[in-house]
Amino acid sequence: MHIIEGFLPPVWALVWTAVAAPFVVYGAHRTLTLVRVDARMKALVAVAAAFVFVLSALKLPSVAGSSTHPTGTGVLVVLFGPAVTAFVSVIVLFYQAVLLAHGGVTTLGANVTAMGIVGPLVGWTVYRVARSVGSIEQATFLAAAVTDWTTYLVTSFQLGLAFPAGSDPAGVAAATLEFAAVFSLTQLPIGLLEGVLAAAMIGYVLRLETGAAERLG
Repeated sequence: MHIIEGFLPPVWALVWTAVAAPFVVYGAHRTLTLVRVDARMKALVAVAAAFVFVLSALKLPSVAGSSTHPTGTGVLVVLFGPAVTAFVSVIVLFYQAVLLAHGGVTTLGANVTAMGIVGPLVGWTVYRVARSVGSIEQATFLAAAVTDWTTYLVTSFQLGLAFPAGSDPAGVAAATLEFAAVFSLTQLPIGLLEGVLAAAMIGYVLRLETGAAERLG
């Protein structure tokens, strides 16, 4: 999913940076508020961020200029919601770009929009709906899988906009579908696996932390 450094045309790199910026700023505010209210949340945020870093660093080559891997952000969004997820994601993606050459600085806005904003927002919505009829672990499984799949759909759309198959909207749609079809070969099973891992981690957190069940509600 990480779009590599310099792959997007400059105009699209700027557009996605502008889209991501307000979400990241609000997410930073929400994260600071969270840890000020409850200092114990620092450790939990750090563990969740490490989970995202490790999973999303397990990359496999995919569509030209991109890669395929789990995202890990399903756990973040279940624990803390989409705002905190956006802020933590920009930190994770920045360090991966600088330290691992995974993704890029110029494409950071696009990668954050896909993996840290839109994917988690959809996953969080799925979690809230699923939680009303199922267990926390079941809802987490669905949220993590959907977050993963949505992230790759957004990346496909971003690549389709940047490299359309024609000059009209149909060209963008065709290119997006083509990118998504290639991603789906690996990402459909990876999303399911990520759902299992996320559900297992949330179950572990519930066993460790008193009051976590009420917060995950």
